[in-house]
Amino acid sequence: MKQTTRAPGATLRLPAGIWVLGCVSMLMDVSSEMIHALLPVYLTAGLGATALAVGVIEGIAEATAAITKVFSGALSDRIGRRKELAALGYGLAALTKPVFPLASSIGWVIAARFIDRIGKGIRGAPRDALVADLAPEGLRGAAFGLRQSLDTLGAFLGPLLAIGLMALFANDFRSVFWVAVIPAVLAFVLILTAVREPPRSPDLRPVRHPLSRAELRLLGKPYWWIVAVAALFTLARFSEAFLILRAEDSGLPLMLLPLVFVGMNAVYALSAWPVGVVSDRTGRAGLLAVGLGLLVVADLVLALAQGLPGLAAGVLLWGLHMGFTQGVLAALVAESVPAELRGTAFGMVNLVTGLALLLASVIAGALWQGFGAEWTFLAGAGFAAISLVALLPLSRRLGTAGRKA
Repeated sequence: MKQTTRAPGATLRLPAGIWVLGCVSMLMDVSSEMIHALLPVYLTAGLGATALAVGVIEGIAEATAAITKVFSGALSDRIGRRKELAALGYGLAALTKPVFPLASSIGWVIAARFIDRIGKGIRGAPRDALVADLAPEGLRGAAFGLRQSLDTLGAFLGPLLAIGLMALFANDFRSVFWVAVIPAVLAFVLILTAVREPPRSPDLRPVRHPLSRAELRLLGKPYWWIVAVAALFTLARFSEAFLILRAEDSGLPLMLLPLVFVGMNAVYALSAWPVGVVSDRTGRAGLLAVGLGLLVVADLVLALAQGLPGLAAGVLLWGLHMGFTQGVLAALVAESVPAELRGTAFGMVNLVTGLALLLASVIAGALWQGFGAEWTFLAGAGFAAISLVALLPLSRRLGTAGRKA
């Protein structure tokens, strides 16, 4: 698909459904990040878990979501509908949020995180395919960037609320977790009532077996190159729970630990939409390379810099690398595959990256426990550098995928 030059205000004319989906993501992220910003310390300080256990829990949780995305994405292609599956995923996540304040042991927290991530897995691929279906031609980078920015705005507001509520409730984790139930329920109600799925085009062929070898072959070589690069990239990105542990290690007070996610997500939210707009006009691969370079620098700063200023710089750079990569990768996936297989495509890439995240988080936890925090982030910088080198010979192919799909 040839890229189209758009007027500066063109992104404001994105369909209302994309804005609503962004707001749904924002509300759910407010809820999730209120919990996630406190969960690593709650596990280690409150329930006696080790850093390795945190890595395993986070890795398993994200891998669970990734595996579920494969089947929900494929199912959305088979039935030709996205909204119902996305709503089911948001509903399940809202339903399981009360488990966190009720948990009395690590086992309960693992169960809650596991079920919550199943909800994320069910909604993820169909929602992203729905964004691609709703986005006008030539504005997919802007559409995914907008959804990512609104999603990340929720991830910015959630920790801020957690900080205020921790002060209000005198460091009572469970009370904060109860308040987090409210935006999750609002997200579910919003997607049910305010999102309208576009009618399926009669030109699209029906897909009866989306996960069959024949259908997966139809995804095409450019798509599988994107998957390979995304997998390498994910190995460099362990769970952000380790940013919280690094902040605690650097001396940040308990009540202020959610500021790590506030700072990271503020930069992420501010950069994702503009980067998506730029990618519609200039191509995707170069922006991915910039994002990987930013991750290398972020990891080196977090490994080697001392004190809270170094921590702040590393966290902000981490957020910027997310803004340069996540929406761009989603747009590449959407544009590199046939429209009737978008759900399957998003599901497969999320499966591969989810398994890579599981491995990365376990490695990060083992390095932290065995050698110290510095080695966790140095290993991340090494993987990011390898990913950057691997991207260089693929950049021409990735650029072609972004322009011609």
